[in-house]
Amino acid sequence: MDLEPGSQNQRRTDVPEVVVARLPQYVRILTRLLQEGAEVVSSQQLGEKLQVTPAQIRKDLSYFGRFGKQGRGYSVYHLLERLKLILGINSFWNVAVVGVGRLGRAILSYPGFTPDGFNIVAAFDANPDVVGETIAGLTVKALDQMDDEVSSKKISIAIVAVPTEHTQGVVDRLVACGVRGVLNYAPISPQVRDGVRVRNIDPVLSLQSMTYYLTDNQVD
Repeated sequence: MDLEPGSQNQRRTDVPEVVVARLPQYVRILTRLLQEGAEVVSSQQLGEKLQVTPAQIRKDLSYFGRFGKQGRGYSVYHLLERLKLILGINSFWNVAVVGVGRLGRAILSYPGFTPDGFNIVAAFDANPDVVGETIAGLTVKALDQMDDEVSSKKISIAIVAVPTEHTQGVVDRLVACGVRGVLNYAPISPQVRDGVRVRNIDPVLSLQSMTYYLTDNQVD
């Protein structure tokens, strides 16, 4: 095998966020290469597909050990399996969706989560007109059922798609139930205790940063 694990003393918090954010992109590219029958890939080839330099590829991977051999490249299969293990996506994670409005319904109906290791197993809403409705095979539960559902279904991650004014309260409740990861779609950054990870998804902020590159406005 051409992989050597990194030091057991390497703390996850020592790895820069930007590097962690690139790892799923590596997994996606390697999965595609494996499906195409590729056995070996070079850092040059990975860099071209991800639009980063080969040196950056090597530096990213060096946080987790030694991968590949000089002049031979990387085993697609072994690198893919190692990165899945590092990311924790070599097994399935149970996920809940909180907030079953238009966005929540779209998330529940999206078929792309399960193939990548995420099972949506519960849905919650505060609206009594929505509670009891079946969406994508799941019966929407009331918020006061959250504790029992999170515990019985071993839910570790929640996707939150509720109005801004309710976001912090919902996140607090999820954390109290034992949820350790939150994907938040509200345009605020909820506060959580140490040990809980939050990822904020705000399309408006992404669009606003994109327009920086599209405008010719000069600032005096």
